[in-house]
Amino acid sequence: MQNKLSDKILYHHKRSGLTQQELTELAGVGKNMVYELESGKQSVRLDNLLKVLQVLNIELDFHSPLRDAFMKEYSDAKG
Repeated sequence: MQNKLSDKILYHHKRSGLTQQELTELAGVGKNMVYELESGKQSVRLDNLLKVLQVLNIELDFHSPLRDAFMKEYSDAKG
């Protein structure tokens, strides 16, 4: 069974020792954002999600069948 992102955020939040208020202040997001993320709200702004993840030291890693090819081409293009 795959863990939901909301479960991971809640786990990291609890382990951080931060209150929801402290987390929202550190992330610079609205006061309800952490609650919405932890409760699994389906539509949130990506920039707000990324701010909360950054404070909690959670990295996103996207997987696809073409990931290795993309990374090679992207790396070659950046030079």
